[in-house]
Amino acid sequence: MNHSDIFTEEQKEYLAGFATGSGLFASNEKAREPVHTASPTLSQATVVGPDRLLMEAQQETVSRGGKLVNEELAKGEKHPLDRWDELEARAKAEKFPSGVDVFLAKTFGIFYVAPAQNSYMCRLRFAGGSITSHQLAGIANIADECAGGYAHVTTRANLQLREIPVSKPPEVLSRLTDLGVLTRGSGADNIRNITASPTAGFDEQEWYNTLPLAKQMQQYISNHREMYHLPRKFNIAFDGGGIITTLADTNDIGFRVVRVSDQRATEDVAAGTYFRIQLAGITGHKQFASDCGWVVEPHQCVQTAAAIIRVFIRYGNRTDRRKARLKYLIDDWGVARFLQAVREELPFEPVIFPLVQCELPPAPIPASHIGFRNYGADKCYVGIATPVGYMSSADMRFIAHLANRYGDGQLRLTCWQNVIIPSMDRSDIELVKKELQDAGLSSNPHPVRAGLVACTGNSGCKFAASDTKRHALQIAERVEQRVELDQPVNIHVTGCHHSCAQHYIGDIGLIAAKVEVPLVQIQGTSAVVTRGESHEELDETQEVEGYHLIVGGGFGHRQGIGRELLHELPASEVPQVVEQVLAGYMQHRGEGESFVEFTRRFEVHELRELLGLAEPAGAP
Repeated sequence: MNHSDIFTEEQKEYLAGFATGSGLFASNEKAREPVHTASPTLSQATVVGPDRLLMEAQQETVSRGGKLVNEELAKGEKHPLDRWDELEARAKAEKFPSGVDVFLAKTFGIFYVAPAQNSYMCRLRFAGGSITSHQLAGIANIADECAGGYAHVTTRANLQLREIPVSKPPEVLSRLTDLGVLTRGSGADNIRNITASPTAGFDEQEWYNTLPLAKQMQQYISNHREMYHLPRKFNIAFDGGGIITTLADTNDIGFRVVRVSDQRATEDVAAGTYFRIQLAGITGHKQFASDCGWVVEPHQCVQTAAAIIRVFIRYGNRTDRRKARLKYLIDDWGVARFLQAVREELPFEPVIFPLVQCELPPAPIPASHIGFRNYGADKCYVGIATPVGYMSSADMRFIAHLANRYGDGQLRLTCWQNVIIPSMDRSDIELVKKELQDAGLSSNPHPVRAGLVACTGNSGCKFAASDTKRHALQIAERVEQRVELDQPVNIHVTGCHHSCAQHYIGDIGLIAAKVEVPLVQIQGTSAVVTRGESHEELDETQEVEGYHLIVGGGFGHRQGIGRELLHELPASEVPQVVEQVLAGYMQHRGEGESFVEFTRRFEVHELRELLGLAEPAGAP
């Protein structure tokens, strides 16, 4: 069968045009033979050059009768990495992108975020969350001169600049390059910021320093163009067993450190330190990464990740973006077939080794990302709380100043949206506390504020249904005044199904929703009524920002997907309801019982009754 017979005219035109313009097809007979209107088949042509994997994957999709989505067509016509001139031309013309160009610009880390803001956001890259004081101070200057005067720490230990005017992306990117800061591949169908243990290298509990692995992974991505040809986004984390979790089991690939003792060693696996590989975490879809059975030596981690990614590039779905994550390829194939394909990409033979034969590191220590922690003979670090990741340019300069004056100029960002300054002398702790207090920053916040995580929300993201950062802070302000907690409680507030704040793994998770509430007649005027109020209702309703409330999620040794406790809460009611839930926990918990242990003891309806919560319409 001639594959060109099953191509649509649009697909034939696309493939032929791409081949003509790029020269990626070399005929087996004549390398420079002109390409005709009929698309070459895989048997007739060979794809050459750094974009080979992308083109072969797209050709194979089309040859099976699949229709490439618009994003794939655009990537094939001209790769996003080759579109700098277009980005620069739009800036000079003071014109925002439209259509698929919005997607393509994200490969440079430039996001047009209308209608939330009529401006750009720039997402940066810091492998392992490692950043220097010089970079942070320089980013503060860029924020003042080219953006909104602030940055957000993200849930991937990263930074984002917002409110960038239409003419400024080339300047922002150029100035970031001068600082040694990467942005390439931080958005679109690429591998996102590589995370590692945020205390790697100075953590006395850790079994392996994972920061070099994160940096090696980033170097590999930067220097292998095929790593920018994915069907959808991809997350990688390295967990070295430190006191602060990397949430490795929520990533597409999670590398988890283990040890094999002399007693458990075999002919294939000598005693020593290894990494186990977890695959296909995507908690927004209620799935954690699963251990695949392989152990690899530390120096094999990057090669293994690259092989997994190549298989994903070759065989991931390019016809339906809803099914284009790694999870769906493995669901379709099964683990055994997927691992066999990965094995064929590797220059070494991976080893299958039972998890029960491995020694696991100690569990992370909750809330270790906040406050002063000692290590070594006389050193300490301090974790500085930021209000759900927000840092003004003045905050950034001040934190950079602290790192220079009291540390060694190094800092770490964490997936808990805060900043750590290491390498400080313990003798300086009181001085640092005083400087933090004077600057309005905290190293000892209320347990709820310490574990508060929120995505950008609808103030800066078009997908979000609610103003998550503002609502998260309202929760913290109410709870810290009314509930005394003696254990950390994580509250994750996310704005949409993309689950950037990972609401399903929080002790308490909130996912935004539009909520219909009735209007009432009050002295001849209309007002929104909330539960508990008694008024004469009108027939009309109004849509307001709100949330579904989830409880009992966890990760690592407490892994679990949270359950919906309340459905469609108006945002105005959420702080009071969270207060009620936490107060009930403190009243009814067992001795030393954590929030997640408490909630998991009960069925959802039992929790509602115990906590005195009304069961709303539509609740499970």
